[in-house]
Amino acid sequence: MPLIGEKDRETLSREFAQLGRPVKLVMFTQEFECPSCRNTRELLEETASLSEKIDLAIYDLVKDEDKANAYGVQLVPAVIVEGKKDYGIRFFGAPAGYEFSTLVEDIIAVGTGTLPISEASKEKLAQLTNSAYIHVFVTPSCPYCPRAVHTAHMLALASDKITAAMVMAPEFPHLANRYGVMAVPKVIINEKVNFEGAVPEEEFVNFLIQAAG
Repeated sequence: MPLIGEKDRETLSREFAQLGRPVKLVMFTQEFECPSCRNTRELLEETASLSEKIDLAIYDLVKDEDKANAYGVQLVPAVIVEGKKDYGIRFFGAPAGYEFSTLVEDIIAVGTGTLPISEASKEKLAQLTNSAYIHVFVTPSCPYCPRAVHTAHMLALASDKITAAMVMAPEFPHLANRYGVMAVPKVIINEKVNFEGAVPEEEFVNFLIQAAG
């Protein structure tokens, strides 16, 4: 049974019709697929089939170690959304539940070249001299999490110095415990600054600037 229903497929096909640039979805899995890996692969295959502008590449974390190292991937399933280059957009864990909407928004942003952040945020990001790595811990049933993930991903799209990763907390409990995730969304930047909730973009950027030093 398809993971994406017929009505949703029709809606997504119309949404993806606006893509003017190629989008590449890169997935890392493992030889003996975990349930989340299998579901993620099937979801990406169905998504990619809805537009000729979307390409899907699937790699094995162990067999394709060089590729994994190049992307900085150590967890599976992992999904990267890229266009003419790697923008630092990451999903660790299945982009399922509410987070599927984030994947769709990322595809549209990369495939249309739109950057839905304010000019003030762009100016602040342009002044970054140090790199920033953003973890956004989520759960599939959290309605507020997609906003936090989307903001993080758009900041990564805006700056080569930023990498932003959604982390599905139930799939990686060791990471959730390590970072003391008690509520979602929880955002950790450079392992120095952390906050909870889907804060406004301006506040998010200020936290990022603080963490990047």
